[in-house]
Amino acid sequence: MASDLNRRRSYSLLILIIVMLYGHKADSKCDFEAIFNFGDSNSDTGGFWAAFPAQSGPWGMTYFKKPAGRASDGRLIIDFLAKSLGMPFLSPYLQSIGSDFRHGANFATLASTVLLPNTSLFVSGISPFSLAIQLNQMKQFKVKVDESHSSDQPGLKILPSKNVFGKSLYTFYIGQNDFTSNLASIGVERVKQYLPQVIGQIAGTIKEIYGIGGRTFLVLNLAPVGCYPAILTGYSHTVSDLDKFGCLISINKAVKYYNALLKKTLSETRTELRNATVIYLDTHKILLDLFQHPKSYGIKHGIKACCGYGGRLYNFDQKLFCGNTKVVGNSSLTAKACRDPHNYVSWDGIHATEAANHHISTAILDGSISYPPFILNNLCPP
Repeated sequence: MASDLNRRRSYSLLILIIVMLYGHKADSKCDFEAIFNFGDSNSDTGGFWAAFPAQSGPWGMTYFKKPAGRASDGRLIIDFLAKSLGMPFLSPYLQSIGSDFRHGANFATLASTVLLPNTSLFVSGISPFSLAIQLNQMKQFKVKVDESHSSDQPGLKILPSKNVFGKSLYTFYIGQNDFTSNLASIGVERVKQYLPQVIGQIAGTIKEIYGIGGRTFLVLNLAPVGCYPAILTGYSHTVSDLDKFGCLISINKAVKYYNALLKKTLSETRTELRNATVIYLDTHKILLDLFQHPKSYGIKHGIKACCGYGGRLYNFDQKLFCGNTKVVGNSSLTAKACRDPHNYVSWDGIHATEAANHHISTAILDGSISYPPFILNNLCPP
């Protein structure tokens, strides 16, 4: 009799524990309270144009219906990720008017590199806000947050809580400009020589952020830039240099070398940092498939820019970028946008369309391109 009673009590206790666990899961909020992003134009939400205001149409035409500081017709991967975590779009750190940093900040700027540039923006077009500068901005941001909470300053209304840094997602989408900026001048083999230094800098930055409390890091790998219209028209090659999909073989082989080294380095970093989550995201896999098999995703055009000039295979002119106008003889020529960006993978020959970004984001959220496995959808249910 006593044995039966004890069994019933044990069973009731087990049921209570299960109910409590499931009830807690249902009521819990997202595991992350903020996102801090480091990157270039692929994830810049307006930082560059806050520093050098000049962006005009047709940028932003799909979602924002006007230029919104993004190098696309609409939303970027970082926008989709923020939405999935129940957060507003990230405010650029450099934007002084209208910013809200309660859910993080975006340190990315268009044309940024991992390595410190040895030239001026006005000479080479490379942003002065390299990864090292973005890291310094992050550190200064934390100092200001700590000071504001200790002195109860008015700035608290747009700043996150003091303990947010250990509850944040740190995202990195940078390195493309280190790879592409010197391709035409020094060739792919010489570019490969300094790629380990680029990756070392990314790993070093992760370690420094870990030192100030960061614990969860997502690193997007390098895109298949050998399929980009800007590279295909700017890098000397013959037909034999192209694969069956029209992409540059040597360039994409170098990209694979970079990505393999990045994955290995992040694995080593993961082992070194106790209690840290360091995730390698193979966004290259999805974007390459989009270029090679666009119709499988409901997209018509792979290697052809929506916004550009020249038509034909690439619709890209090295002397006339998206939205720009130049006078040739008695004619005024403008690089215009197509009417259906959703049917393109490439927005302007250099950056992805919102449609492509959405497909990549979906793969990130469901964990299908994460190493090790990391399913954001499970951590932040809708």
